Amino acid sequence: MGSIYNCQSHRPEGNAVSASNPLLQSYDLPPFSAIKPEHVEPAIDTVLAENRAALAKLLETQKEHPTWAGLVLAMDELNDRLGQAWSPIGHLNAVCNSAELRAAYEACLPKLSAYSTEIGQNKDLFQAYSRLAESEEAKGFDAGQKTTLEHALRDFRLSGIDLPPAEQQRYAAIQARKSELGSKFSNQLLDATQAWTKHLTDEAALAGLPESAKAQLQAAAQAKELDGWLVTLEFPSYYAVMTYADDRALREEVYAAYATRASEQGPNAGQFDNGPVMEELLDLRQELARLLGYANYAELSLATKMAESSDQVLGFLRDLAVRSKPFAQRDLEELRAFAAEQGVQDLQSWDTGYFAEKLRQQRYALSQEEVRAWFPVDKVLSGLFATVQKLYGIEIAELRDFEKWHPDVRLFEIKENGTAIGRFYFDLYARANKRGGAWMDGARDKRRDAQGRLIDPVAYLVCNFTPASPGKPALLTHDEVTTLFHEFGHGLHHLLTRVEHASVSGINGVAWDAVELPSQFMENWCWEPEGLALISGHYETGEPLPQELLDKMLAAKNFQSGLMMLRQLEFSLFDFELHATHGDGRSVREVLEGIRDEISVVRPPAYNRFPNSFAHIFAGGYAAGYYSYKWAEVLSADAFAKFEEEGVFNPETGRAFREAILARGGSQAPMVLFVDFRGREPSIDALLRHSGLSEEAA
Repeated sequence: MGSIYNCQSHRPEGNAVSASNPLLQSYDLPPFSAIKPEHVEPAIDTVLAENRAALAKLLETQKEHPTWAGLVLAMDELNDRLGQAWSPIGHLNAVCNSAELRAAYEACLPKLSAYSTEIGQNKDLFQAYSRLAESEEAKGFDAGQKTTLEHALRDFRLSGIDLPPAEQQRYAAIQARKSELGSKFSNQLLDATQAWTKHLTDEAALAGLPESAKAQLQAAAQAKELDGWLVTLEFPSYYAVMTYADDRALREEVYAAYATRASEQGPNAGQFDNGPVMEELLDLRQELARLLGYANYAELSLATKMAESSDQVLGFLRDLAVRSKPFAQRDLEELRAFAAEQGVQDLQSWDTGYFAEKLRQQRYALSQEEVRAWFPVDKVLSGLFATVQKLYGIEIAELRDFEKWHPDVRLFEIKENGTAIGRFYFDLYARANKRGGAWMDGARDKRRDAQGRLIDPVAYLVCNFTPASPGKPALLTHDEVTTLFHEFGHGLHHLLTRVEHASVSGINGVAWDAVELPSQFMENWCWEPEGLALISGHYETGEPLPQELLDKMLAAKNFQSGLMMLRQLEFSLFDFELHATHGDGRSVREVLEGIRDEISVVRPPAYNRFPNSFAHIFAGGYAAGYYSYKWAEVLSADAFAKFEEEGVFNPETGRAFREAILARGGSQAPMVLFVDFRGREPSIDALLRHSGLSEEAA
């Protein structure tokens, strides 16, 4: 077994010299056990200095008569060198955060931002790319090479290549500050999540919680050397209380703590307040958009997306909202009536999850906790791998000897026709000092280098599931199974690419509003009887999911789906409106309230500060792009409809999806790829049908 990176704090031991700095050595997979916070800044300083020197030399030979190998592949090499040093640092900062690592990570952000801006505003480099695009050699380029050059020239313009010097300097300052603020938002959210706990010593307070949830809370208490149970704001703990706790006052207390994280409200009011961070970020984004000639940041965001205009995005979202609202109102009326029967006349935000679960149990005799027993993690993983093996003709095997950052981490290899084509890590469970949520990140891109060697891709797949409890394996809820399939869809997009040009291989170069297509697409197999047969088996007996339970799950699939759809549309419209209208005098909260006035059927309490923890748009890549989830859901539902027509495990349809969508990465426009697979442009009908929001379902 390989070494394990120590997630605890590190003591600085003086600057490491380059020769002994693991981040400066070439490696196959990151040497996590050897990486220490004191290695970080010296490594990045060294690589940036070497890259700058290499770029100056490169331009001496490539400025006038650039070639693909001399320019593009040489730049890929520089990017890869920096990625090899920075990727494990960024990853560890997300999954093993410590004060020392965080400080080292943040010290590098302005340096990386400055370097990125320098590249984007390097006129000689821009001219070299322009000359290559117009050269005789370019006439023979394949689609991926042409897209690489198109994207490069577009990105130079979006980096301010045409701006006068003073405005270029301002652009650089904005980008550096944005980078710092995104990290600050993420850190304050992590700190706020970890700052609140509730220690309970009377088990009666946890009435209603399943034994597995209580075991997790007990383990959290023991980790802090406490008796009893410790409720935290990590999602598995929060979810368990909001879904199962009979004690309404406890639900309200936990809800209030969770809904006010990183804000000026709640139990830790003002301590980690992201309010000022959001305002400054929005100001900077608006200034950046204006600098580059766009009316607002939403329009700048669309410059690299599939959607063609703000009106198109807003029209799409509002149309979906109008179609969904009657279903959401019906869902809410049912929930209110049910809660009233149980003695709660004034349904509140901390009641909805609890009564929804009770109503689900009453209506379908189905509880999330009952379902969990049928989804032990290893059975789900073997079924997931069997699913993609049937669809895409690949094999997946676990690798045992590798360097870990935590004992729970696992590594797998994908083979095709006996040849390894990529590897991926799984880090599946929630723990302290780990960022919340679930994500896929590329550890290495597939590319062919200037020497003709093919470099295979590597991915990180990270979730925050409930870990195993004593005597039981980790048991997943069906929602967690769906999350796993979603992230694995992203992973397959990265790993099954056949494109060998780094900037458009895998997920690289894919329009952000199409990047969720492969991930949402994979979720469908969590609902198909043939798929469920592969991923389910009772953790004690191994017996397959009973038909009766499957029927209940399928019947309950679209339970409360109107409310769920409207909630996602609220997030999407809020994000887009916020970035399209910033500067009109409204605060972040006023924009959100305006969207709620327009489409929502449920109003959270006035103290709710959801935006302060909306990391997707303030610390991730989704600013003015959260609509991408719904946009891509139309694509994924319509793509899956072809499998419904031809067989959900039809290998020919699976290969066709792989070759049209997964294999081609960002090498061509998403609509071109979609039409290649589907034979036509996408229709919204399949999404409405899958969500139970079509007219027939009314």
